[in-house]
Amino acid sequence: MSIDVSSPTGAGTPRVVPPDEGPARSRLAAVMGDHPLAVLAAVLLALVILTGIVEPRFVSLNGLRNTLLLAAPLGIMAATQTVCMLTGGIDLSVAMSATAAAYVAGVLTPQGAPVAILGGLAVGLLVGLVNGLGVGVFKVNPLIMTLGMSAILVGLLTTFSQTILSGATRVAPFIATLGAGSFFGRTIPYNVVVWAVVALLVILALTRSGFGRTVYAIGDNPIASRLGGIRRWQVLIAVYMLAGLLAAIAGILLAGRSGSVDLQLAQNFLLPSVAAAVIGGTSIFGGYGGYGGTVFGALILGVLDSLLTFIDAGEAVRQVLYGSLVLGLAWLYARLTAAR
Repeated sequence: MSIDVSSPTGAGTPRVVPPDEGPARSRLAAVMGDHPLAVLAAVLLALVILTGIVEPRFVSLNGLRNTLLLAAPLGIMAATQTVCMLTGGIDLSVAMSATAAAYVAGVLTPQGAPVAILGGLAVGLLVGLVNGLGVGVFKVNPLIMTLGMSAILVGLLTTFSQTILSGATRVAPFIATLGAGSFFGRTIPYNVVVWAVVALLVILALTRSGFGRTVYAIGDNPIASRLGGIRRWQVLIAVYMLAGLLAAIAGILLAGRSGSVDLQLAQNFLLPSVAAAVIGGTSIFGGYGGYGGTVFGALILGVLDSLLTFIDAGEAVRQVLYGSLVLGLAWLYARLTAAR
């Protein structure tokens, strides 16, 4: 502990500076706060170099394609966590929402790809509406509401996958091309194009619209936003419906990538979707962050997944790593935000 006599807290009263509030920490907080995307870009570049050293074939057009094939649905799914976390919430039903949308799209495949896609998107909107009503109108904690919704969806899909959803094992050729196909010499996946459009729309919605301002407002200070005339329940319904829609898009792309649908389709993407948003700098306490950082977070996890594959790490190791990233970075961002 030291005494800072240059910054008195009162007339002639020196300020006591805690040992963990030194110049190094202040500089780190300033850099991460003022240039977050540059920091994330540097981390991504370092991971690419490390992965290229471990497996030289990774630094090729085919290696890039494989990474983007994984990162695109993860990035879209992480968008659901970003918009929910900005309000101080979270969506733990995102994996099962994606799976349910894929099942319905598979069932409707005989009716044509457009009908199948619209049916899947409608499922996502319906799940999001129920989540939004629970969180916004009935004041259920987002974690409890979405966790309960996930359990309900698991039960429904387990029951109906043997009856009315039994024909959902295959997807339409167009969806398969959208989820796994590529263009420009089989280098750029089509799902990256979908991700780019989604990313642009989400970023514009959060930064250039009244909806985005209200999302940040209720996450930063719910009381002040209520006194300012914002109807919080309406915003939350819209946020969770958007989250459900994004989850459905990700689920349809995942179904197209695998070519079939099953109950485990998106389950392994739940924790990484949270991790991508946290890595990107979105605060779990609400009101701070954005989707631009989440895009980098998804790319970082995509490269990290490739690295873990090359060193033959199992799924258990990946889940431990993702959980550690969420906890560690949540702690770090909370400390740095407090320092600033």
